[in-house]
Amino acid sequence: MSLLNGMAAVKEEIIKCMKCGNCQAACPIYKELRLEPAVARGKIHLAGMLAGGELKAAPALAERFALCLTCLACTAVCPSGVKVCDIILAARAALAAELGLPFAKRAAFAALTQPKLFRAGLKTFARLQGLAFRRLAPFKMKPRFPLGLEMRRVVPPLATASFLDRAKEKYPVEKPLARVALFAGCLNNYVYPRVGHAALHVLQANRVEVVIPREQHCCGAPLIYNGATGMAREMARSHVDIFGSLGVDAVITMCGTCGESFAHFYPRLLEDVPGYGKKARELARKTTDIARFLYRLPLDKGNLRSLDLSVTYHQPCHLGRGLGVVKEPVELLSGIPGTRYTPLKDPARCCGNAGSFSLSHYHLSYRILGHKLKD
Repeated sequence: MSLLNGMAAVKEEIIKCMKCGNCQAACPIYKELRLEPAVARGKIHLAGMLAGGELKAAPALAERFALCLTCLACTAVCPSGVKVCDIILAARAALAAELGLPFAKRAAFAALTQPKLFRAGLKTFARLQGLAFRRLAPFKMKPRFPLGLEMRRVVPPLATASFLDRAKEKYPVEKPLARVALFAGCLNNYVYPRVGHAALHVLQANRVEVVIPREQHCCGAPLIYNGATGMAREMARSHVDIFGSLGVDAVITMCGTCGESFAHFYPRLLEDVPGYGKKARELARKTTDIARFLYRLPLDKGNLRSLDLSVTYHQPCHLGRGLGVVKEPVELLSGIPGTRYTPLKDPARCCGNAGSFSLSHYHLSYRILGHKLKD
């Protein structure tokens, strides 16, 4: 089912909804607001009216569909197997096509589709970020001025040098067990480059040859989740060209949302594009999260030193419910000598961040996060 076919593509999903209300018990937003339009059942009803022409595109309707974390919790408990996120994304795309996107999102997405411009802009801002933010700790900053952000919000600083700036293109090893391509993703590239370097180190230590294509860019998820599917398709085509020509055994992602873009969305965005449908499916087949990839390797446990740590694990929504990577991160953590793993009561509960959702709905996002922090 192509993501570019609008509401027509999800009419059968809308019909499958029995209005049973099971989604109420799972939806993080409904638990906070207790409003029917905030839960999957209410949104599906609105989507049906939009698809049938009973409702016209309006900003108030767009805001109803914006009240979704795409955490997949409702889909996981739905007895009819309704693909709720497909309906939400189709509605967002239809409304974006009719109403247009807000200026800030249009500008941000336009930058994301121009990787060289985006990289140059972030490098410049990384050097000047002290003018707009004051540092609280090595990895914490707060805004000096509103800047469209809640003044209480704590944000991580941009790294002075991105992961791709410092990484080489090829990392050969002796007698490799596999040859993989590593996808950095925006956060690990620009904000947490040490995660990328750590992943690279672990892969090399376990005899995995790594290729890091320089031309890689944003996975396109922010565009997909905000209804800019046409622009996202061009980004998907670019990555299919970049990663599809490398001849690797696997494409490693370090973020559940990035992994979903490659594995789930690219084939659907490109299924009707001549010459790209098959290549997108092949790339999706090769895409795997780093935890799953390492779990399946014959790891050299002799390289592990003991860490006297108590640890727990939050299961990201798009990694666990989206990609089915559940046991692998826990098994890897538990296998580190000296660590004491204590599970959360509800490790799969949504943290409320959901990318740009926490920017546009800060207070609601933080209320949802509060439950995770207590756990």
